[in-house]
Amino acid sequence: MPKYIVRYGVMRHLGVFSSARGKTFSRGAEVIARTHRGLEAGEVLCDATQEATAPLKNPRSGQVLRIRTADDDNELRKLHEQQRKEFDICRERIRQFNLDMQLIDVEHLFGGERIIVFYLSENRIDFRDLVKSLAGEFQTRIEMRQIGVRDEAKLLADYGDCGKPVCCNTHLSEMPPVSMKMAKMQKATLDPNKISGRCGRLKCCLRYEYDTYRELKRELPRVGSEIITSAGRARVLAQEILAGQVLVQMEDMRRVLVDTADIVSVLS
Repeated sequence: MPKYIVRYGVMRHLGVFSSARGKTFSRGAEVIARTHRGLEAGEVLCDATQEATAPLKNPRSGQVLRIRTADDDNELRKLHEQQRKEFDICRERIRQFNLDMQLIDVEHLFGGERIIVFYLSENRIDFRDLVKSLAGEFQTRIEMRQIGVRDEAKLLADYGDCGKPVCCNTHLSEMPPVSMKMAKMQKATLDPNKISGRCGRLKCCLRYEYDTYRELKRELPRVGSEIITSAGRARVLAQEILAGQVLVQMEDMRRVLVDTADIVSVLS
C-alpha cells in the first residue's frame, strides 16, 4: 500500500500516511486526510521512502482519503471565515473570565471534530470554565494548546529580514536550538536587533551553517597556539574559518594572515 509524507494543520505537522484503497497521489497534491485529530486538509509532500522518513521523529500516522474537490475548497473557505468569528468569541470569553493569557490563533478542523485554541501565557491557567463556555457555544470539542513565541511566529509571521517567507512557516518541521555561540563563531553582528527573528529569539538560520563552521574550525590551530609556518615561527591571534586562514603574530611582531597550507606544524 502506498505511503506518503503529508503536511497538515496550521502548525504544519508532518505525518506518514497510508493511502485509502491503494490510491496513488502526486507530489503537491492537496488532499483530505484522516489524522490523529480528525478529518483535515493536507498536502502530499513526497513518497514515504526510508530516506525521506529518516529525519522525522515519531511521525504521526493517518490515511489519505481523497483529492480535495471544489466542494471541499468551498467548505474550507467557509471554515476560515468562521474561524475569524470564533477567534473574536474566544477573545471576548477570555476577557470575560479575566484569564491571564494571550489568544494567538484558532484552528477549526475540516471535519468539525474539534477547535484548537492556541495561546501564550507565562503562568499556569485554569481554563476549565472557558472550555465549558466555548464548547457550549461551538458545540464541539475544545482543545487548549499553550505555545511559545517561536510557535507564535510560525502561526502568524510572514516575511523575515531577508525578504523571504519565514523559515518556521515554510520548510522547518522542528525549531532548532540556537545559541549566541553560533553567532559568535560565524562572526555575525551581536546586535540583538539584527540577529533576532520575528519571534524575538535568535534567528533559526544561524543554525544552518554552524556544523560546517565547526568542522572547518577543527582544521585550524587554536587561538594562542604556537605554530611553525613557511615564513617562520608565529603565534595564532585569530581564526578566519571560512577562508581557511589564521591571523598570526610573527617573531618580528608583524601580523599576517597565513593559509593552513603554509602551516608546517603546531607546537602547542
